[in-house]
Amino acid sequence: MPNTPKRSVASANSPDPGSPEPGSPEPGSPEPGPPDTSVSREAWLSLAVTTLVTFLVVVDISAVTVSFTSIQREFDVSRAELSWVISGYNIVVGALLLVSGRVADSIGRRRVFLPGVAIFGIASLAAGMSQSVEMLIAARLVQGLGGAIIAATSFAVMLPGFPMARRSTAIGIAGATGSLGAVAGPALGSLLIDLYSWRAIFLVNVPLTLLVLFLGPRFLQESSDPEATGKIDYTGVVLGTASVALVMGAIVQSESWGIGDPRVFAMVLVGLLLFPVVISRSKTHPEPLINLDLFSYHSFRATSIGVVFYGFAFTAGFLVSSLMLQDLWGQSIRATGLALVPGPLIAAVISPLTGSFADRYGHRGVLTLGSLLCGGGYMSYVFVLDETPAVGNLYVPISLVIGAGIGLTVATWSSAGLSDIPQSRFGVAGATYNTLRQASYALGISVSIALVSSGANELDITGYRRAWVWVAVCYLLSAAAIWFTFPTGSSSDRAASLNRTD
Repeated sequence: MPNTPKRSVASANSPDPGSPEPGSPEPGSPEPGPPDTSVSREAWLSLAVTTLVTFLVVVDISAVTVSFTSIQREFDVSRAELSWVISGYNIVVGALLLVSGRVADSIGRRRVFLPGVAIFGIASLAAGMSQSVEMLIAARLVQGLGGAIIAATSFAVMLPGFPMARRSTAIGIAGATGSLGAVAGPALGSLLIDLYSWRAIFLVNVPLTLLVLFLGPRFLQESSDPEATGKIDYTGVVLGTASVALVMGAIVQSESWGIGDPRVFAMVLVGLLLFPVVISRSKTHPEPLINLDLFSYHSFRATSIGVVFYGFAFTAGFLVSSLMLQDLWGQSIRATGLALVPGPLIAAVISPLTGSFADRYGHRGVLTLGSLLCGGGYMSYVFVLDETPAVGNLYVPISLVIGAGIGLTVATWSSAGLSDIPQSRFGVAGATYNTLRQASYALGISVSIALVSSGANELDITGYRRAWVWVAVCYLLSAAAIWFTFPTGSSSDRAASLNRTD
């Protein structure tokens, strides 16, 4: 068994990553009986509330990708400028996830989660009423604040009611709801845009948000990190937020400013120079922004590597497909929405089954297979699609393969990252993991839009093929990363092995 890394001052009172969680048998004690895997009614109700939030967030994201062309035509702006509608949201989420997780761990996950839902709903209303692209981008930035809070706390307010052996099942159900949101987003979004306008895709969030705010106080459990002091390294928060925002902002702006623009270089340089300062503070501060001990867990470290490559491809792949269907093949908004539905529908069917399978047999094989299917599907687009529309006979059948890959991975990444993490660290672990994912989303979108625009014009397949190659290669790198770095076996197997060797 590998040596346990030396703990920092920040974790002097934290459970040792190489030690069993509280409640594990002492070395030399009799083998325990089968673990209790029963789940209470309250736990299932809390899962229902949090999955409703997951549903509305994913509906919003997937619908925005379909509405991209409609918004562009109404406001008459470039793709690069409009990319802020998507990437601006991801920038704010990525920049504020860590501090949202720290605050939630300190003062209570439910106490932070519900205001986050309210912010998301209010910003959705503002986005739907926007009269300019600047107003829309501003509303999306505020919506990102709510999204950051939700992403940092949703698992933490739900998972405490589930035993370790059922965690992946619960997350798989949440992932299935997310997949259903991905199904509903293009279909509902295209229908609303066709009947009303793109504004409805934001306004539809408002009643769902109100429902969550009504049900949440009744069913969600309050929890916090018992070792959190309530103090936060505010200097680290400012530096960390600035580091993420500068780098991600430079990535997005490079499309309009040019990759060689001095402003892009300056933003990237300052952002990267701030990051080592944040790491240094996190090693010594009693309440650090980043809990570095999380990366001593083999499963968390491996998941963090794999999900970066996966994030480069995930949202970018949906966006490129939507642009291709509308701009290259000239499909109506309704036809585009229907063409995008079958893949996520397959994902919604597979995702809940994946969680149970990963609980029993482990995450490595599931994630590897899923990422390979996604990569293979997008690479197929490169070779079989051209300027001639082929929605039903080529695009949709290949999208089913990609959908199967998404079903195997979209929720499994989260359960893999949290599989060996103690319950008290759910908030900060989820925030750290999701920061990496959101940063990857923004980068992937920026690169993909640049590649699509590299073609001669919107009717040239060359740019789309370059973007598909980018997406496919990122998925394949994700598969390689998880296969070669993630531990074998299930989390229960690893915990039992650890108990026997201690």
